[in-house]
Amino acid sequence: MKIQLKFFASVREALGVSDEQADVPDGVTTVGDVRAWLRMRGGAWADTLAEGRALRMACNHEMTDAGTRITDGCEVAFFPPVTGG
Repeated sequence: MKIQLKFFASVREALGVSDEQADVPDGVTTVGDVRAWLRMRGGAWADTLAEGRALRMACNHEMTDAGTRITDGCEVAFFPPVTGG
């Protein structure tokens, strides 16, 4: 399944990337699974997307939680709880 990933504000700065298209493996079916899968990249990915770290997530421009199911072609975004202009 292919999805579009977006990273904003301090998340983007820490990861050094603002967006990418990803082919997620079988078994990655929710926004939380995407976050866990990205953490497996290690380094800044593991630190920035750590389980206990406060992050907001969206799926197809709708605020969501970790249990939201993803679909082929969807957009998943990660950003800090507060962002400014």
